[in-house]
Order: sequence, then structure tokens, then C-alpha cells
Amino acid sequence: MANLSFGKTLTLEQAKHIILATPENRYMLRSEPGIGKSSLIKELSLALPDHEVAYIDVPNLDLGDIAMPVIDHESKTTKYYPNSRFNMHKGKPVIMMLDEYSKGAEPIKNMLHPLLEKSNPRLGDLPVHPESIVFLTGNMSSDGVGDNMKMHSLNRIVPLNLRKSTADEWLKWAVNHDIAPEVCAWVNRFQHVMASYLDGNQDDNPYIFNPKKVQSAFCSPRSLETVSNIVKKRSKIDEDTLIVSMTGAIGEAGSRDLQSFIAFSDQLPVWESIILNPKTTPVPTSAGACAIVVFSAISKVGKNSIDKFMEYLERFESEWQACFAINIAKSQEKQSIAFGSSKFSAWVAQNEDLL
Repeated sequence: MANLSFGKTLTLEQAKHIILATPENRYMLRSEPGIGKSSLIKELSLALPDHEVAYIDVPNLDLGDIAMPVIDHESKTTKYYPNSRFNMHKGKPVIMMLDEYSKGAEPIKNMLHPLLEKSNPRLGDLPVHPESIVFLTGNMSSDGVGDNMKMHSLNRIVPLNLRKSTADEWLKWAVNHDIAPEVCAWVNRFQHVMASYLDGNQDDNPYIFNPKKVQSAFCSPRSLETVSNIVKKRSKIDEDTLIVSMTGAIGEAGSRDLQSFIAFSDQLPVWESIILNPKTTPVPTSAGACAIVVFSAISKVGKNSIDKFMEYLERFESEWQACFAINIAKSQEKQSIAFGSSKFSAWVAQNEDLL
């Protein structure tokens, strides 16, 4: 697949805005594996709630999964009727994602090709609603995972190279999506797990995707969400199962490091003790344990406990106080609780230089 990059990459949020601003264009989102390209269809559907949604997994399609010829005996002709998965038969505009389009078989891509036209796009014999959005996803050619498109197709689309989220950007998302505090704390402390091989000088980074190496698992936004599901249910499994399953999700280097954070978590004071006795409950001394307390609090704190937790937090180093304040302020669910607390507001007023 040709690499039409001018050295500039976009975030997923920026890609969403250009798609919404110019829906008549056909954009192809390209990135290394696991950064969350497929999640954009949900974000677009939230912005356009009256649109139908069609997630099309292109590499897994056969020709009959797209459209079928139907005989019109009266006119003695045939027509192509699209499959219902495209949601074009309802007469409403559709947000259609052709996921991993560049990995599809050539006959499949040829049949989907009319969707790439800006004027009179269609599927089979059915025209696309003029307010529909059609976009594509794929991987970078340097990823080496089988992406390929011909030049006449590339000339109909706008390739957008997307970058991986930074650790801070991912944490902002994570605190709003119930990611395990131990995983958040680990990423916060070891931010190079969110580095990209495209950044350069990452050959010695054992955590991330690298097409030069043989890997079965690595850290990405997608796999970190997967390992979070495992960590949150660790009380239901034994330690060997925990380590093996985490290794399967994020690789051996990530699994072993994350395990040390989990050990910290299991040794920390319980939440009830912190809230009942904020002045006397022991404060952890290691950075890893402090990080876990902070991110656990973001997920647990409520209107009736925020003031007590702020009393406890006052006994931490200023670095961790600021970490809590910054990240809870980014939480859509918890920011109103924080700013509704007189103790939190007072802390912010007194520590503006830390924010």
C-alpha cells in the first residue's frame, strides 16, 4: 500500500472532526495495530444519533455477503440487492465503516468500490443516502500485516495517518471507561508502554508493537482494555491463571511488570479504612503503591467520601495530590463530585501552580 504521508499524524479526535465536517469525502484511517480506530464508529454515532450504523468487517466477507442478484421476471433483468448488514434498505443515512478494507480480497474490494465514489455512490443497485458517511480503516504499510490498495482506489480516498495515544491521553479516556486502577497506575508510572515504534529509538522497548520482532502480544490501547478486564476479576482466578492470561493480552514484559503493581494493590489499606480514618490510615511510600491509591480513588470516590479522601490525600507528596486532581477533573462522571467538594476546591485554589 502506498505511503502517502507528509510526516503528519492526527489523533482519533481530529479524525472524527474532519469526517463530520466533510462527510462527502472518503477517509481511510491508518495506524499501527490496536490504537482504537474501530471505536470511531461509536463516536460518530453519538454525534449523529439519527443515522443507522453499519460495521463491515471487510476481510471476513465473501461475495454473497455483500449483495445477491435477484431476478425481475417482468423486465427479464436482474438486480443486485445489498445484504441487510449495510443498513441501506431502511431509507436513512448510514455511518458505514469498512474496517480493514485494505486487507480484503480483491473481488471483495472491487464489489465495495462504488461506495468510494463521492458522486452517486452505491452498493449493488442501491444508491447510498446522500447524508451517509463511509470511511475505511487499515494499517500502516510499515506494519507488515498485509495491507494493499491500488492507486485508482487511493485516488478516491483521503488517507489519514493516525498516531497512538500518549499515556496522558489514554489515561483521560481510561478514567471514563472503568479501566482497572492498577492498569491506570502502571501506565501513569511507565509511560513508555504507550510509545510507538514509529517514534524512533524504540527498538529496546519490550512492551510495544514492533514489526521488526516476532510478537504474540504487546501493549496497545486495545490490549490494555483487555488486560483490565482480567485484572478486575483476579479474585476469581488463581495466580498462575492471572499471569498467563495477562501475558497473552499484553506480552511477557508487560505482564510481569503489571503483576508487581497488582501485588502493591493487594497490600494497600482498604477503601473503608481510608474513609473512616483518613488521618491515621497508613500512607504508602512507594511510587507504584501511591499511583494505585490515586487511580483507585478516582473510580471509587463519591459525594459522601470526597472530603474524607482529600484529608487522606493531604498526607501524600504533592506530585500525587496533583495527579489525583488532574485526572479526576478529566473524568466526565466524577468531575462534578470533585468540584462540588469544598475541600477539593480549596486544594485547587491553594495549588494552582501544580496544575
